[in-house]
Amino acid sequence: MNIPAPFLLIIATILWGGNFVIGRAVANDIAPITLAFYRWCVALLVLAPIAYKSWRQYLQTFRTHWKIVLLLSLTGVAGFNTLVYIGLHDTTSINASLMNSSTPIIIYVLAFFLLRERLTRYQLIGTFISLTGVLFILTGGSLESLRAFHFNKGDLIVLVAIVCWSVYSLLIKQYAGILPGLATFFMTIIVGIVLLLPFFVYETMTVAQTMTWNAASISAIIYVGSLASVVAFLSWNKGVVKLGASRASIYLNFIPVFSALFAVLFIGESLHLFQIVGGLAVVAGVFITNRR
Repeated sequence: MNIPAPFLLIIATILWGGNFVIGRAVANDIAPITLAFYRWCVALLVLAPIAYKSWRQYLQTFRTHWKIVLLLSLTGVAGFNTLVYIGLHDTTSINASLMNSSTPIIIYVLAFFLLRERLTRYQLIGTFISLTGVLFILTGGSLESLRAFHFNKGDLIVLVAIVCWSVYSLLIKQYAGILPGLATFFMTIIVGIVLLLPFFVYETMTVAQTMTWNAASISAIIYVGSLASVVAFLSWNKGVVKLGASRASIYLNFIPVFSALFAVLFIGESLHLFQIVGGLAVVAGVFITNRR
């Protein structure tokens, strides 16, 4: 079945946009580490039938590059989503998804400092505009918050999560020719679950109510574990192969659009002017940095 690349990429961004809203919607029913742990357990089961054979073939490769696999698991699986779910207890899904749009900018900045890649004039301009947009979202459009250095705790945690994802993306790019995509994703899920296990046990023992078992919480775990993890990942990868990474990356800007739409429609969040202004600045900065 030959599915057009734009359709595949939009499907992925719809599912990822929904992930932010689901994380916010069940914040009072599922503790954040518990949600992340169950998410990857479901993803492991869903992915096993199509990834297990390839994973076994590359076990020696994973042993050779175990440090990179561990870092990928720590930042991309155990770190990013767990921190997002923790942050969503104190911020809105709209804020979180808008700040997530700054990922390409943070990748450029990290590549400059860690890999000594030169920044072009457009990247510098785009970085300034985009990070200004992020700061506008963090402060709620208030100069008083900036002067008092008073930011929402959830927003700052989401920002740390985005840095984790940016490191993960850089590593994926650096080792794309060495580590196979699907098998590596499966391997990082396994390691990520192991990394999350002690925190999951600790949260279960210390938090009064880590999980409220009802239709909403079970549906949320199934959604984030199968659709937002496996289906979105496979759709995105196939779309990138067909369209190319540079052209495909623009579609990531649909994530805050869908997230805001779902948040307003389904969980009653309000879209504020400072979010619109900050979000537009973030997206504009990303477009400028992609200019040649």
